[in-house]
Amino acid sequence: MSQLLGALMRAITVLIVICTPSLLIPGTSPETTQIVTLIGLFAGAFVFSEYASTYPGLIEFRDAPPFNRVRLISLFITLFLLSIVVSTGTEVTTLSLVINATGLVIGRALEFPFSPISFILSQLPSDITPHQRGTVEIMAGLATLVGLVSLTIFAILVRLQQWPNRHAAFNVWVNLPTFDPTTGGDIVARLVRDSRINIILGFCLPYFTPVLMKVGTQHLDMAILESPQTMVWIITLWTFMSVSLFMRGMAMARVADMIDERRRRLVARLGPDDAFDPVRSFG
Repeated sequence: MSQLLGALMRAITVLIVICTPSLLIPGTSPETTQIVTLIGLFAGAFVFSEYASTYPGLIEFRDAPPFNRVRLISLFITLFLLSIVVSTGTEVTTLSLVINATGLVIGRALEFPFSPISFILSQLPSDITPHQRGTVEIMAGLATLVGLVSLTIFAILVRLQQWPNRHAAFNVWVNLPTFDPTTGGDIVARLVRDSRINIILGFCLPYFTPVLMKVGTQHLDMAILESPQTMVWIITLWTFMSVSLFMRGMAMARVADMIDERRRRLVARLGPDDAFDPVRSFG
């Protein structure tokens, strides 16, 4: 029962997070609200089925909190802040002014040559207004700030808090259901390799996403800057996917260190003679 209640609470939380822009941005059409609600229901049902089942499915690090909690909180904060930014034109409050000022400062500070913010601004259409460019810069600055804070928090949990809990058993199959430890070469070498690939992809993705977005909008004839909710989701996913890849790479590197440390302890406990005697070691 506790597992079902926990899965239900997670599903409701995911639904609320996905519906956040529709709830905060004024002037959202009923059709858009219905589509977002439907997507949120599907996502909530998927999360409920994953956490309510005994066997793992597709969600990684299900039993290694707070990996997924950090990602979900990061997604919610980003959606909330960016929704406030695009809503400032209709309703100006003290909170919106503070958020816009913070985003502008961060965006200007990180707008140096070859930076992700500078690159995404260079992909904007040439006929946009200064107000639209400033809005994108503020949103990109806020999203980058939230992503960097999330990575810092997770890095602190990994290094200082020894994530995952060292006193509890860590099941590779449950927490990495898409990773088969029985195929290929050494599991530690494969985890380290996958960790490096994820970190490299997380670094490169902020530069690939704006290009793909620009090409896609040109072929589909979409006006992203005219739709506040679309802008919020695109800027959010621009950083969230990179942060998720970075966190996954850091987590897999940590798992590789745990397995290697466990091997060293077993070898030291068995000794040089027992380590190569299968009868004495396993008999």
